[in-house]
Amino acid sequence: MVNSLSGRLLVLTTIFVMIAEVLIFVPSIARFREDYMLNRLERAQIASLTLLADDMIDADLEAELLRNAEVFNVVLRRDAVRQLVLASPMPRQIAGTIDLRENDALTLIRDAMRRLLRSQNEVIRVIGAPVRDAGLLIEVTMETAPMRNAMIDYGLRILALSAVISVITALLLFVALRILLVRPIKRVVAHMQRYADAPEDARRIIAPSAGIRELREAEEALKSLQTELTAALRQKERLAQLGAAVSKISHDLRNILTSAQLFTDRIEASEDPVVGRMAPKLVGSITRAVHLCESTLAFGKAEEPTPTMSRVHLAPLVEDVLDGERLAVGEAPITLRADVPQHLHLPADPEQLHRVLSNLVRNARQSIAATGNPGDIVVQAEEVSDAWLITLTDTGPGIPGKAQAHLFEPFQGSMSKGGSGLGLAISAELIRGHGGTIRLARTGPEGTEFRLRFPKGDRSG
Repeated sequence: MVNSLSGRLLVLTTIFVMIAEVLIFVPSIARFREDYMLNRLERAQIASLTLLADDMIDADLEAELLRNAEVFNVVLRRDAVRQLVLASPMPRQIAGTIDLRENDALTLIRDAMRRLLRSQNEVIRVIGAPVRDAGLLIEVTMETAPMRNAMIDYGLRILALSAVISVITALLLFVALRILLVRPIKRVVAHMQRYADAPEDARRIIAPSAGIRELREAEEALKSLQTELTAALRQKERLAQLGAAVSKISHDLRNILTSAQLFTDRIEASEDPVVGRMAPKLVGSITRAVHLCESTLAFGKAEEPTPTMSRVHLAPLVEDVLDGERLAVGEAPITLRADVPQHLHLPADPEQLHRVLSNLVRNARQSIAATGNPGDIVVQAEEVSDAWLITLTDTGPGIPGKAQAHLFEPFQGSMSKGGSGLGLAISAELIRGHGGTIRLARTGPEGTEFRLRFPKGDRSG
């Protein structure tokens, strides 16, 4: 029970209430001591009135009056005359004087604690003002032991009452906490455990119902988290299924493309000049497709293979990408242009870099073609002190805002109707494999610009 939230609160509440009662106890004891001495002064004053009414009283009556007042003698000052009214033998010398007319609260508390801690029985003089202005002052002598015993008895009663109050308060708080906080928390934990058994089941997502604002906010946050997790698990399952399908397709497609390679060998021998120009590009495209299928089968469905780095001559690679897209452009008024220095080389996987640039150029071409308007696509590159930079700019209609939010996420960032949303996700993964970055520099009605950055690091040589 002590390890539970409510159990610890029960213990802490009891301790804190006791501390509060102790803080109240100290001034209470001081007040009790002051009242005790004032009461003795008042009793002594009443006893002295008997003598004032009759100057002649016997010794037995005087002793009885002093015992009743619990003092040894009584001195009154009336009309500026100090008069010993009642007196009895003193058991010992006076150890100190307390003037109740001048003591402040801190002094009373300090003296009360000293008296409570001092067990020696002493005789003290107490001075105060008579009640109802019956003189200038009244002075008595008394023992401290009866007063200390009364203070201890009073303190024990206060502490006992404090303990009872602490326990009752803690129990009430314990019950309230169990009802208002612990039960709702346990309900949330039960929901979490139930959801953990089958996180893909949307019916197990928590429905916020707590009446306490903070718990309600926690439940709503948990609901949001569970909803996102369930959607992510479903998408992961779809990706796994898609990966299995891609593997099967890649296996059969590889066989088909291998057969196509055999036919292209004969086409290369043709004497037709047009066929002679087209054949090498056809062979290169089929070869890349075969390599892609083999990579998919070798490295699985969800991850791209580690790039095989070599020193790539960028200008011809970019031209090869643009030539492939020019065939797809046909008669459309779209211009594809490269602005790449002929001497520029960078360390990269040529096949993966070709795929990245092909995805970007194809997306740009499709966006412009969808509008039916003329457009330009430009691929630029440069080498700076710490990196190689490749920029692709188009004059298309721009990327929709919804697509921008999930641009590099699978199945989320499609820029055209009917697109899969995989091209940019694949490109981003391939660039990360090179230690580089890809980002959308700008987009809008005037066009779109992507920037690729390959840091030099230790590979500049």
